[in-house]
Amino acid sequence: MTPQELKELVRTIPDFPIKGIQFRDITTLIGDGDGFAATVDWLAARVRQSGAEAIAGMEARGFIFGAAVAAKLALPFLPVRKSGKLPCETISVDYALEYGSDRLELDPASVRQGQRVAMVDDLLATGGTACATAKLLRQAGAVVDHAFFVIDLPDLGGAAKLAKVGVAVAALMDFEGD
Repeated sequence: MTPQELKELVRTIPDFPIKGIQFRDITTLIGDGDGFAATVDWLAARVRQSGAEAIAGMEARGFIFGAAVAAKLALPFLPVRKSGKLPCETISVDYALEYGSDRLELDPASVRQGQRVAMVDDLLATGGTACATAKLLRQAGAVVDHAFFVIDLPDLGGAAKLAKVGVAVAALMDFEGD
């Protein structure tokens, strides 16, 4: 399937979660077997080219795409979790949200020193979660210089924010506006 055909599988829900936001819903994309497979293939090809030795996916929708890409490439999958979800000792990083803050955690034993890790997620908006994930993975000893997304919202500046911390971005599709 072409990128445009895949883009057409993404449903837009106006005024969610608040008035004025155009929510890009991947449920319809992953609900289409051919579309989901083509999306995973696109991501996997780029991850392979990056030389990554592991895939990190951010909770929750990054688990969908990151785990699928990791399985396709027979690479380890590193789940980056929200606070309090892992049963072992963790390392964590706090990061700012539009209205408050949040925390991400990782099992540091899941990362090998110097391991090249690519981040995979469904959507790049402001880049806050992705930048925090890169910081956390680097704290664990990973080399993180690539992030791959299904959707980029370029007007929100996430790719530029990641570039400032040394992470190159590629996205299958973008949607102008918010």
